[in-house]
Amino acid sequence: MNDKGTENPPALEVCPPWLCFTFDNFLRKLLQNPDRILKPYVKQGWTALDVGPGMGYFTIPLAKLVGNTGKVIAADLQQPMLDGIQHKALKAGVQDRIELHLTTSDSIGISEPIDFCLSFWMVHEVPDRAHFIKEIASKLKPGGLWLISEPKFHVSKANFTQTLEIAKSAGLSITDRPNIFISNAVLLKK
Repeated sequence: MNDKGTENPPALEVCPPWLCFTFDNFLRKLLQNPDRILKPYVKQGWTALDVGPGMGYFTIPLAKLVGNTGKVIAADLQQPMLDGIQHKALKAGVQDRIELHLTTSDSIGISEPIDFCLSFWMVHEVPDRAHFIKEIASKLKPGGLWLISEPKFHVSKANFTQTLEIAKSAGLSITDRPNIFISNAVLLKK
């Protein structure tokens, strides 16, 4: 039984690669500036996971924040998204800090412990939220942080609250509720 109470998981609905090109623009940088959003939480030398990164809107800034001694794992279900990140990483000169990882629909499949995870506008696309949240929680180091942001116009308050309840049951606690434009957002800590 999944987190929606049904026997069969819902059909997988993910953002198509062609739509992600529209997310990386000047207006969004004014309203959802990656540096402003991430800088309070990410430290140099950390291993960060950007799960469902699209074309890398947050991946490249994350790579800059973790510095030369850190690493970002960009984990996505769609190879075209990872290809887009690789192109951007080369252009930004941070390709050596980014590991591209193709996931499956039922597992992220990383084994490395992480200091920080970002799930921006993607948790609602996961067919089994409980499994997804437990998998991420199991990879967070003690004291590790997870920033989840969901679009207010697409994910109801009740749905977001359910995500938080699942996170609490996975051993995570709420440490902050960042103000991110048109989003419900929370910073979780292991």
